[in-house]
Amino acid sequence: KRPRWDFSGSFYFVGTVISTIGFGMTTPRTVPGKIVLIFYGFFGCASAILFFNLFLERIITFLAYILRAVHEREMRRKSGGNGSRDSRDRRSSQTSDDDHLDTWKPSVYWVMLILLLGAIIVACCASAMYHPVENWTYFDAIYFCFVTFATIGFGDLVVSQKSDYDYVQLYRIGNFIFIVIGCCCIYSLFNVTSIVIKQFLNWLIQKMNCRCRRRPKKSTGRRNAITPGHLQRHSKSNGSTKAHSVTVEPDSDSEGRRNSDEMISMRDFLNANKISLAMMQKQLWETSQRGGGGGGVSNGGGFQGPVGPLAILDRKLGQEEV
Repeated sequence: KRPRWDFSGSFYFVGTVISTIGFGMTTPRTVPGKIVLIFYGFFGCASAILFFNLFLERIITFLAYILRAVHEREMRRKSGGNGSRDSRDRRSSQTSDDDHLDTWKPSVYWVMLILLLGAIIVACCASAMYHPVENWTYFDAIYFCFVTFATIGFGDLVVSQKSDYDYVQLYRIGNFIFIVIGCCCIYSLFNVTSIVIKQFLNWLIQKMNCRCRRRPKKSTGRRNAITPGHLQRHSKSNGSTKAHSVTVEPDSDSEGRRNSDEMISMRDFLNANKISLAMMQKQLWETSQRGGGGGGVSNGGGFQGPVGPLAILDRKLGQEEV
């Protein structure tokens, strides 16, 4: 095996640290080396995350531009298919199309599909290089690409460990380029896929809430909380009772239990008003989520809304929430 602490080996070690891959085949042994690793690893990992986020923003912007151009071309093709419209209809249609394009954002599913195809192409090209040079099987090379690009870094398969390679400089440059591009593509793909998973979980939770929610019983009529006694006058004649004033028809669950002067029970009150309570709870939750009707920053000075990769995807795709 080649020496691991020459310049190229040290550079490779630094790259695996700041990219959070961490194969583990090379580690610092001395106390000063471990101290230096803690400091430059802290700032290096933060810089690498910043680089990945910038790449995510640029690639999402590029894909959104391409998909927008395709969508605009499709709209123009459909609007130009009917040649019998006059100039006024064309101007109004053009205005409505422009308004639609201003608010149009690409589908997150198309972006995920394009990133998936890009990651597969990079992994296949990198595996075609690793397969003959490292004497691995093609499946092992694909496995190494996923473990490396996803920054898992098991360390069971590691490149550039032999003492001699043909065209070693070109191989190291190609290895560096493939690892950087692959990590960026997989990082972007993971963030977009997390949005899709979040949408699926929200849809599943909504379905479960609809199934588990009890339907409110239909009220048989208007019910007063208190039925004053002076509103009901009873007259007894021939064993019958007639009501000459306001009468309240009791429900089936409380029939024969509540008299004219008796207050409604707490259980009946809550059952009759549970729809209003649910609406009130929903309004309070929405108010707390908006933070008092908000802009980008809340009154307390904190951030409002998503930050980091989710904020990038929400701004470019508009589908952070369902």
